[in-house]
This record gives sequence, structure tokens and C-alpha cells, in this order.
Amino acid sequence: MSHSFHIPVLGLAFSIDTPVKVAHYGISSVVSIVDDILLERMREFYSKKYDEPFLPISNREPDFRTRRITAYLNLIRRIVDSNFDKLRKSDFVEGSEITKYFELLPERSELKKVYSSMLTVNDAQARSTTQDSLRHRLRCGAIDVNIMSKVDKVNYDRNGNSLGDQFTDAVAAARGFAESELSSALVLSAGMNPRLYSSLEAYDDFYPNQNGDIRKKLILKVSDFRSALIQAKFLAKKGLWVSEFRIESGLNCGGHAFATEGFLLGPILEEFKQKRAELSDVVFDIYQQALLSKNRKITTVPEMKVTVQGGIGTAEENSFLMDYYNLDGTGWGSPFLLVPEATNVDEDTLDRLVVAKQSDFYISGSSPLGVPFNNFKGSSSEALRLERIKRGRPGSPCKKKFLVSNTEFTEKPICTASREYQSLKIKELEGRNVSAEEYKKEYDRIAEKACLCEGLATSVYIKNDMLKPREDRAVSICPGPNIAYFSGRYSLQQMVNHIYGKQNLLLNAIRPNIFINELKLYIEYLQKDVSQHLSDISDKRSKYFIKFKSQLQQGIEYYKALIPAIYNESDAYKRRMIQEIQKLELRLLRVI
Repeated sequence: MSHSFHIPVLGLAFSIDTPVKVAHYGISSVVSIVDDILLERMREFYSKKYDEPFLPISNREPDFRTRRITAYLNLIRRIVDSNFDKLRKSDFVEGSEITKYFELLPERSELKKVYSSMLTVNDAQARSTTQDSLRHRLRCGAIDVNIMSKVDKVNYDRNGNSLGDQFTDAVAAARGFAESELSSALVLSAGMNPRLYSSLEAYDDFYPNQNGDIRKKLILKVSDFRSALIQAKFLAKKGLWVSEFRIESGLNCGGHAFATEGFLLGPILEEFKQKRAELSDVVFDIYQQALLSKNRKITTVPEMKVTVQGGIGTAEENSFLMDYYNLDGTGWGSPFLLVPEATNVDEDTLDRLVVAKQSDFYISGSSPLGVPFNNFKGSSSEALRLERIKRGRPGSPCKKKFLVSNTEFTEKPICTASREYQSLKIKELEGRNVSAEEYKKEYDRIAEKACLCEGLATSVYIKNDMLKPREDRAVSICPGPNIAYFSGRYSLQQMVNHIYGKQNLLLNAIRPNIFINELKLYIEYLQKDVSQHLSDISDKRSKYFIKFKSQLQQGIEYYKALIPAIYNESDAYKRRMIQEIQKLELRLLRVI
């Protein structure tokens, strides 16, 4: 690939069309395919913009979700191919698209070295020959897609009968990708879903062809080695190969925060480093046997990449992670929310992000999935949520129903962020004989849940003037805490230059190392969890806290030993790391 970094999925809409904006420059990015309603509206928008025919796919048509996703992905592919073709044909002159392609490349890139050498050639014929060779060697960035495995609600026909496993949300979305013209990867996140994973067996594109190439690859987003091995073996038994493990920090990331039991990023990366060959060998043996049982065969071990994302903030961190842990790439997510060229953040939200402080970003209980969720105090959706509570009408209208899961009060699942659920739950609370303090605590917990289906899509509608009458302008946004150190609007060139160390966007920021930041987040997470259970700590909960704390302490010892090996930071920087770790270690000792 042209670049050693990718742009991960950002909410529902923030990276929904990022490939159109960056893929022709060789930069890979990830599109969420959870919201088919959003995808259909974006398909209409881009069809008009690029003069493509648009035939709406009604939600009354059979398998409409799959067809909407396939149609959108195919349209995006055509646009990206067209953009890339125009770039390849452009002239090597200042300001041209092909020149920008090469200017974005890292200095260590072989392609960049040839390009830089070409600029010094005076002979016109030799220069032209080299330029033709360079055009031929250009590679487009991947249009990868993401599915949150557990967002997989059952769907019903108009008579209330279940449509069956084939038409659940995640399975239908995977089919939409499988039936598309893309040659890219499906990123599976948020844990294992056997129903979804098993459904992938049906599509030839997930299997190797005669040359051993896989047209549609699988990427697992994981937060620890054990989970990676379990999921990879499950898929291998079905003849499906994991082409990349995308390790993500449990807490130092955007969106949903899937906290580990105190396992820190450094030790997790170390385990992958030490066991990478073993992982590949074990999974390949299972994979090869499964392919033989399907009358398919493969003799060479396919590529199995390992990458990392979540909280990376400097070129030094980026290069150290790559070099020390032998990684194949890194992911840079939240900082790209400040790059209007690449992502969809409306002007109002962007203005708020630029001036936001560290205290404005926090891990909340706002997700209806019941998973900790990164939130931004300055978002307009948070203001709307608080206003509804003030008016005595907590909760949101539930229109899209992607996150319905609760059956406490209804036969069919409803969303815990919905007005219906919160009204019923508060009514139940009022019928209990609890103290005023307990009532407030429980009320706040209920009303904290917010509608993500609408809020995480709104920004792209505002930015592209696509809002319909009576639609809310409230925007939800879920950056990782690392974004607090970036204070500006940046061009694509500036952000890429920052990643590769050609420019420093954090000159005036006092920012701890990525490992220190994550450690601090985990200690705060543990402190909060302990404080919430002080009055009723069971033996099971106590053992969990002790294990959590022990894992953090082991992580601290690992970092103490690692610091001398950080080759690309100053002695002063490393001394500061040691001091910060010592302070956090004392803080951890006081937790329980």
C-alpha cells in the first residue's frame, strides 16, 4: 500500500464518504454500513452530484437493506475509480492531483524516493519515462467497510413474523458488502457473532482464488490476543481467513469503549509480537483443513497483518509502535474529525471541537447498547438530551430502531434511549420506595441513554444541506480523548505530514505518551467502577477489581522496563514518562 496508516470508521456518518475524498491519494479508510437509511440518502446525494441515475430502493421491497448497501458501495467504487483515473492522467506540475499524491507519501516510501529522484532529472525523455513508470505504480486506497457484530436485530414482516436469520441487520449488511463490486475488506468489530460469521461462508469472494488471492478480506478489530485467537479459529473452521488483526485500545479510542479487564495496550502488543508466528501457524492448520473439506485448497499461508489504533498522537509514537512491535500499519481516527477535506463534521460542531478542553471529553453511559461510550460535552445532542429532561420528557423518538434490545416492558425489543422505554422505566422507579438520593441516581442513569442512530448521522446532513423539514439538527459525536490535544482545523496535507513527522501540529500541547494516557484512563475507569459498588461489593465483584488492579500493575512494570527502549524520544521525555507512571502507580495503590 502507498501509506502505512488508515482512517478507521468514525461513527455512522463522519467517514461515510471518506473514500471519495482520500482513496485516490492512496489512503485507505473505513465506511460504516450499519445505517442503510443514511446510505440510501447519501447514494441519492452522490448520484446527483456525479450525474448518475438514481432509482430509490423502498423499504417495502424484498431484502431492501442488502440492496441499498450494495448500491451505495458500488456507486462509491465508481466515483473513486473515476477520481483515481483523473489523478493518474494529470500532469506532474505544482498543484496537480498526481503531485499531491506523491507529496502525501512518507519519505521512507520507495515510490516517494523514485518521485523525488525524478524531480532532479534534467533529460526530458528520461523524466517522461520515469513519470510513466510512476503512473503505473500508483495504488488506490481501499474502500473497507465496518459492521458492529452485535448490532444485529431480528427483522419482521408486516404481519409481525420474523424474517429469519438471513435478514437480521448484521447478516444483511454483510451480504450487501459480499454482493458489491468492491475488492476490499470487511472489518468486524464489537465481539464475535456466530450467526454473522457463519453467514460469510456462502460467498466465494471470501475464499482464495486459484492464485491464492482473496477478493474480499476479513479484518478483526480486537482488544486482546485471546479474543483474536478464539475468533480467528472460529472463522478458520469455516474456511475463512483473517487477513488483519486491528488492535484497538480499550479506552483510548473513539466511539464505544470496550474496556479490557486491565490489560493495557503495550503488553497486548507485546503478546502479539511474541506469538504472531504461532497465531498464524495454528490458524492456518485449521484453515487449510476446512478448505479441503470444501474441495478448495491453498498451499501458502496468506498474509496476516497486525495493526494498531486508538490514541496515537505523534509521529514518534507512530514510528515507535510500527518498529518496536513489528506492525504493518496504524490507524488515525479522531484527529481526522478536524480535517474537513476527509470527514463530515458540521461547522458548529467543528468550532466546538477546536476549542474543547480535555475535560470536555468523557466516557459515558449514553449508549443504548450498555457499553461505555466516548462523549463530548459540547455536542448539540447532549444539549438536546438535557433540554428534554428539563421539560419532563426524557428520551428520544425511536425512528430507525437499529439499537432496539430491551424487552423489560414489551414483547418486541425497544431502545433504552427511546421516550417509550424511559417513560416506562421512570414510572417503575416512581413505584419503588427509594430515598431521594437513590431516586436521582437511578433517574440519571435511565435518562443518560441517548439516541445514537439519529445523532451520529445528522452532521453529514447538515454539512451537505440534506436535512429534511422537521428533522433535528442535534449532532452526536464520539471522539477519543486524544483529540483534546489537537486544537485547529487542518488540511489533509497537514494531518498526513503530522503523522509522518514532516510537520508538528502539537507544538504547544502538553501531552503525555500514548501509553501513559491509556493507563490514566484505565485507573479512572477502575476508580469510578469501585465507587459505584462501594455499598454492595460481592465476592465476585471484589475478585474482578483485584484482578483488574493486578493487570494494571503488571502493565506498569512492563512500561518501566520498556521506557529505555524508546529510541526516538529525548532523555527528558523518558524521565517525564517515569515520573508520570510513578504518580499513577501511587494513585492505583489507593483505589482498593
